[in-house]
Amino acid sequence: MTVKDDIEARLTAAFAPDRLEVTNESHRHAGHAGDDGTGESHFHILIRAAAFAPMTRVARHRAVHQALGDLNQRVHAIALDVG
Repeated sequence: MTVKDDIEARLTAAFAPDRLEVTNESHRHAGHAGDDGTGESHFHILIRAAAFAPMTRVARHRAVHQALGDLNQRVHAIALDVG
């Protein structure tokens, strides 16, 4: 399973999103800090789910990071667009 697949599975299980787009942006960071050579170091996540409606922006981000669990340590950078 790729990191992208793992991210999608975890977020789908946690939030049943209406929209989920996980984009591997690692190629844009080749040779930069945090590039571990795996091609799975930098991701952009766009997620929309009803579960986020009562949460503040900070709470939404915390909830996503909690759902990702150990992936937070395996991935160098995760950009979030949560709503």
